[in-house]
Amino acid sequence: MRALPFLLITLAAFLQAAEPVEIKLWPEGAPGKMLPHSQATEDFIRTKSGKSTITDIHEPTITVYRPEKPNGTSVIVAPGGGFVFLSAIHEGTQVCEWLNTLGVTGILLKYRTPTRDETAPHEKPVADAAKAISIVREKAKEWNLNPNRIGLLGFSAGGNLLAHIACDRPAAAALPDFGVMIYGGGFVDFKEPTKLKDGFTVPADAPPMFMACAHDDGQNPTAATVLYLEYKKRELPAELHLFTKGGHGFGMRDNQQPINAWPQRCAEWMDAMGWLPTDLGALNQEIEKRKESLKTVVEISSKGIADFVCSYDRGLIVQYKKRLEEARAAGNKDEIAQLEKRLEFQQKWVEEALKPKPIKGLDDELDHMRKEISKLEAKRDLLIEAQAKSKTPRSVH
Repeated sequence: MRALPFLLITLAAFLQAAEPVEIKLWPEGAPGKMLPHSQATEDFIRTKSGKSTITDIHEPTITVYRPEKPNGTSVIVAPGGGFVFLSAIHEGTQVCEWLNTLGVTGILLKYRTPTRDETAPHEKPVADAAKAISIVREKAKEWNLNPNRIGLLGFSAGGNLLAHIACDRPAAAALPDFGVMIYGGGFVDFKEPTKLKDGFTVPADAPPMFMACAHDDGQNPTAATVLYLEYKKRELPAELHLFTKGGHGFGMRDNQQPINAWPQRCAEWMDAMGWLPTDLGALNQEIEKRKESLKTVVEISSKGIADFVCSYDRGLIVQYKKRLEEARAAGNKDEIAQLEKRLEFQQKWVEEALKPKPIKGLDDELDHMRKEISKLEAKRDLLIEAQAKSKTPRSVH
């Protein structure tokens, strides 16, 4: 039942957005030759593939899923599948639909598979990912995208692809502006998993990286930790989440495990990094609204809340005095006595109510309101900085 709200949200976004558009990466044919299946690859496909997997991709493509209200950020999604097949739904289309709910354009990458039998299984998929990034940058204006806010999100083998293009990059590759690695691995030394493979390094300009993995997922949490520490050593932006349970290959499925919180954590990271830009005008309005509320509470605390509460009672006192004058002029003794008692009671009540009294918890409330305003102002400053920042598209020449 926990997955139902997410499914409803993504379904609504999917129905409201434009129809997905598929584009071939290499219209004249992809470079290189695909090897025939080995028996091991045939066995892997036979035992591991399912209804939601696709394989034998010789003509790689991207499929563009546009949100109803795009914010300019796009993320290319690379499903996993051991470089044998692609888990194209729970690590593909459903991810794009979730990204659409954030205002992000999701772009499903169907890279060449299988490549498991090749000397470097990641080589062709990395070339496809680089080509996809290049196409998105070329089409950025047409698709209403920011060419400097193109991310790459990879699951499992797709995460390995991400690691290679971001770090162990090929020459002249178009690079993502940020990466999201979900249970990726395969870039640490097999015998010494606390070290990166020989030749695999994290360069000084590696893109910011978000990583999430479950503790019970073989060597992948170790790989993610090693990569994070390399980022930390070079003072590069990175965020790592290791969850107690979750296993491997869940993608967008809700299997009732702690790891299923990764989309929320990822969205928070993207927001903090400025890739989910909020409307500046709406943010300013919210800040002003909060400041006005704070001003009102400060006035109440300085004058005393009773000063506000007693305005009605002061009005009664004025009425009683006027009626008392009229009763005295008419000589109505009973009404005079009654009004004098009411007036005396009301005056004493107001006098007592107006005595200074501390308002319990007011200082804490004021402090909380000021902190919330500071958070919004900090968010606004980050947004202004992100919008003003102009950087060259990430590429190596």
